[in-house]
Amino acid sequence: MSSNQVMIDFNSVSKRYKLGFKKDALRDAIPNFFKSPFKKQHKHLEHPEYLWALKDVNFQIKKGEFLGIIGPNGAGKSTILKVISKITRPTQGSVSMNGRVGALIEIGAGFHPDLTGRENIYLNGSILGLRKREIDEKFDNIVKFSELEQFIDTPVKRYSSGMYVRLGFSVAAHLDPDILLIDEVLAVGDMSFQEKCLNRIRQLKKNNTTVVFISHNLDSVQKVCTRAIYLNKGQIISEGETERTIEDYKRGEK
Repeated sequence: MSSNQVMIDFNSVSKRYKLGFKKDALRDAIPNFFKSPFKKQHKHLEHPEYLWALKDVNFQIKKGEFLGIIGPNGAGKSTILKVISKITRPTQGSVSMNGRVGALIEIGAGFHPDLTGRENIYLNGSILGLRKREIDEKFDNIVKFSELEQFIDTPVKRYSSGMYVRLGFSVAAHLDPDILLIDEVLAVGDMSFQEKCLNRIRQLKKNNTTVVFISHNLDSVQKVCTRAIYLNKGQIISEGETERTIEDYKRGEK
């Protein structure tokens, strides 16, 4: 049951990307540094274009709420999750969070490719601030849920995309985050595992976990989300009760 405690506060958030450049992280800045002597050979980069992935977005999510974010490709849905998880920073506005965040946003995100599944479970747990003893207590449940017992001591760079998703969701959903972020990446898993994940998400409701769920599967959004936001071109078009917001989205797509 939800409370009045605000877990996520999006306050007038805008995010602008410079097309052709990605300088939010050091790994992006280094290649661009070495390309800089050749800018004159690429005149289209001298006057870069900008894309506003989000434009003045405002919303709050309270403890125990399950928020679905829906909209067409390129609407800005994944950018919202990346801002919440601090993968990228807002260009304008601010985001405040109250609690520990677990995320399943991109396949392989948060995993070190040269480490085994076992080692990555402990790495992710330590990043979330858990002690080794706490991770030990959850380890067997994580592995059992992922159904990767046979491969848990294999480096994850040898995993298929489906195996990445299995382990990623298992880790994110069993390390007791206060806030869980789930992107469309979940759709990579097979149908039986997707249903298993949805059942786990329903269990999290009982623990008062706050969940932000992005999916093009509107049936899944309607099943698990208590509220929804319809996003298009970086702006909120509709927000409120899930079924009504889904209907607004369907009308907007016609």
